[in-house]
Amino acid sequence: MLRRGGGVTGRLVAAFSRLVLRLAGWQVVGGAPQAQRYVLIAAPHTTNWDFPLMMLFAAALGIRPAWLGKHTLFKPPFGWLVRLVGGIPVDRRLPGQLVEQLSARFEEQPRLVLVMPPEGSRGRRAHWKSGFYHVARSAGVPIAMGWLDYSRKQGGIGPLLTPSGDLGADMDKLRAFYADKQGLHPERQGPVRLAGEDDAAPPRE
Repeated sequence: MLRRGGGVTGRLVAAFSRLVLRLAGWQVVGGAPQAQRYVLIAAPHTTNWDFPLMMLFAAALGIRPAWLGKHTLFKPPFGWLVRLVGGIPVDRRLPGQLVEQLSARFEEQPRLVLVMPPEGSRGRRAHWKSGFYHVARSAGVPIAMGWLDYSRKQGGIGPLLTPSGDLGADMDKLRAFYADKQGLHPERQGPVRLAGEDDAAPPRE
């Protein structure tokens, strides 16, 4: 599940999403990554509108991404619906196992696009959460650079980054890419930096 949308339904969803974005004054830049499996990050994140807007951009590009949700959201009677729209349950009581759980998901599915917002909050943060990097590296999949730029009303998915294990060098590439991207509230944008970039061990968040 949660793969590039194909068939008539997928094309209709993509066309409708592009229409909604165009009517709202937004422009889709570029196309979808050719990879079948990757971690999709999105930045900058300064408003609650960022997530639904990024999901619209993904749909416009023919992508049906998976996203992480608190495990309690998946209980009856609506758990099936949450899964249907791409939700993956996460038990926050077992934080140390998150990387392993998500890595296993990638191994099980030949096509999977997993959204992992690195900032975690619309408020200014001193650093990004590092889970997206460790999941991608553990699973052996690239990181796709989703972006929104409110100053130009443009968005899309940039280049793929394959984690090399050199955290500082990899983050330098992310910093260079996001340097000119502006959120709705620029004053809330924090630095593109992970806590302890010299330590590549999976975090226990």
